[in-house]
Amino acid sequence: MGAYFGTDGFRGRANVTITARHAFCIGQYLGKYYVQKKGEARILIGKDTRVSSYMLESAMTAGITSSGADAYLLHVTTTPSVSYLVRTDGFDCGVMISASHNPYYDNGIKLFNGEGEKADDALIFGVEENLLRSDFSGFGSEVGKIVDWIAGRNRYIAYLLAISSRSFRGYKVGLDCSNGSAWMIAKCVFDALGAQTECIGVSPNGKNINETCGATDVRRLCKLVQDRGLDVGFAFDGDADRCICVDEKGNVVDGDGILFACALALKERGELGENAVVATQMSNYGLTLSLQRKGIACVSSQVGDRYVYEEMLSRGLLLGGEQSGHVIFRKYARTGDGLVTAIKMMEILTEKKCPASLLTEGLCRLPQVQKSVYVSNKMRILQDERFLSAQFCAEKEIGSGRVFIRPSGTEEKIRILVEGEDEFTCRAIADRIENVVLKIEEGN
Repeated sequence: MGAYFGTDGFRGRANVTITARHAFCIGQYLGKYYVQKKGEARILIGKDTRVSSYMLESAMTAGITSSGADAYLLHVTTTPSVSYLVRTDGFDCGVMISASHNPYYDNGIKLFNGEGEKADDALIFGVEENLLRSDFSGFGSEVGKIVDWIAGRNRYIAYLLAISSRSFRGYKVGLDCSNGSAWMIAKCVFDALGAQTECIGVSPNGKNINETCGATDVRRLCKLVQDRGLDVGFAFDGDADRCICVDEKGNVVDGDGILFACALALKERGELGENAVVATQMSNYGLTLSLQRKGIACVSSQVGDRYVYEEMLSRGLLLGGEQSGHVIFRKYARTGDGLVTAIKMMEILTEKKCPASLLTEGLCRLPQVQKSVYVSNKMRILQDERFLSAQFCAEKEIGSGRVFIRPSGTEEKIRILVEGEDEFTCRAIADRIENVVLKIEEGN
């Protein structure tokens, strides 16, 4: 991770950590970079529903056009739609303004290369160097134009409709759009595919994105599915690159469960490739064991859908994902796409003609406790002797299980995962580590 960019872009408190000045500088650098490289440049911009996204979009657009490049505006759309349209419509790069699952007061900037993949380290390094210089100089006398590209969003919707091989007619589906990027697109897609939809999280006001809804808080969706007798529910996060499923009983099916169900279905069809999937270090080890019993290997990558995708590419694999709901179907997308995930889960459901709860039958999880602790300085905590001592003792106590602790790449949090044979022991260890972190944070 660099000075500004983490595992999934540049993210922080809007107008404090990430400002209009930052957005302008990033846009300016991207415009200069591609104009110098190609003589001209077309850069695609999408945003989520946060009130600050409009400010950052305007500043980003000013930076791009001041460098002689053209800025194409998708307006409110999903992160994966930017990835898809960059590669299919011949753009030089793509920008998504979103802080994904974070609260409304945060925002972020994600960058994609011309192939629709997360930008490589070389480009990120150049962007960061420009931010550190705060270079506001112009670039000759040429000024780029701004183009309304809302038609691109409609093409993305058409693509989603085209990748579904089955009608969803007769199925009652709940959709939680998190008051975010998918608030119009998801219902449009599922209605067109024949589903009877009931939606929540579709009233964005700029400040309610991810607020008690979406992929990070599925309680309302669970209640909706149960109260309304729905067949299944899908929750997306703020920029719709994550999807969490809820079965007909109101049980949550996270990214591990989705990977399991999809891996089995693709293997049955002979479409899994190397009979292997990619998960991350945060995935439950029970997923690996359960897949192995079905003749499917599970490869582990670093946390972050960028790293999942890179591992998939290096091994020629077609399916991978994170427990958090980023799932990548490499045949259809080059980043996590919550809507693609939901469509593929619906295909399996309609194909098997069984309750959604049976799709994860055979997935045996190990007891696992996860915690996320807000801190002011992640690395200071992780280097403190008291923390290191607590981690060492925890690893000895858990025995054949595991203790995995890491700084969040998207928020000022430390992520704690404890996995073992006994949930009570796992919870006690996680609680002790959390208490040590909080004591260090409070200066005690």
